[in-house]
Amino acid sequence: MTRSWNDVRAYFERGAIAHVATLMPDGSPHSVPVWVAVEGDELAFFSIADSRKDKNLSADPRVAVSTTNPENALDMAFVRGTVTTRLTGEEAMPIVDRIAELYTGGPYDIRSGLAAFLVTPEVAWANDYRSE
Repeated sequence: MTRSWNDVRAYFERGAIAHVATLMPDGSPHSVPVWVAVEGDELAFFSIADSRKDKNLSADPRVAVSTTNPENALDMAFVRGTVTTRLTGEEAMPIVDRIAELYTGGPYDIRSGLAAFLVTPEVAWANDYRSE
């Protein structure tokens, strides 16, 4: 089992679908699949601006993100942290395009109405249960 962001970050650099969990206004969880990447020492993802995810993060920047190895469903990683940066418009596009490159091999087709988020990891964990 790994508990260091430096070791766990590789899980979020391979173009696997991740799930982002935020908190709804009533405190209930909201979880959606997203594309993710690593930007420096932070985890990055994007969304449509003013989406439920965006609204939730504006109200409460705490987030949990998990991913699973697409070639081994028993190999997974989890990060809990805080969104420290929200970018929109042209400022968001370099991050959006770097993330899209991992998943599609090119820039993202939609060029407006997006928000990119940077998460500072506070808790990181990974484990390959196949090896236990």
